[in-house]
Amino acid sequence: MTNKRRVIEVVSYNVEWKTEFEKIKQMIFSYIGDLILTIEHVGSTSVVGLSAKPIIDVDVVIERYDVLPSIIKRLAQEGYQYEGDLGTEGREAFRRNHNDGCMKYHLYVCPKDGKGFVEHIAFRDYLRANETARKDYELLKIKLAETYRYDIDNYSLKKTEFISDILNKTIYKAREI
Repeated sequence: MTNKRRVIEVVSYNVEWKTEFEKIKQMIFSYIGDLILTIEHVGSTSVVGLSAKPIIDVDVVIERYDVLPSIIKRLAQEGYQYEGDLGTEGREAFRRNHNDGCMKYHLYVCPKDGKGFVEHIAFRDYLRANETARKDYELLKIKLAETYRYDIDNYSLKKTEFISDILNKTIYKAREI
């Protein structure tokens, strides 16, 4: 019995990530464009200059959840499996079951005011605008990728405090008393 372990690799920013996102965006739009508001590039690959795992994160933004069943059906016809929210409120995940000619990506469907989407955009935009935070996050990711090379759960968990601090400076600052 083989134990296949995923290697966590953080690589230098690649300008091709933007091109790959546009390719993925056009493809997804051709499947469900009439049901959605927009498609956003989120995650570390969406921040120019930031080292990242070479996986594009894509948020498909919807007005309301009532279109989700139609989206699930259409994406299934195109070879995507619906995976539910995977424990993240306001973010429905899909996995492609085929090689579509694009680099690896994560596909999420999110309501426009859902927690998943709002946090993705706030964190992305903060890193885009703040070089110091961007560099600090990059160093953290590189260190964690070395420390937890085969442990995606701990790699992700150990980034939580940094991400929470940024979100508390941005979208959750109004809650401070």
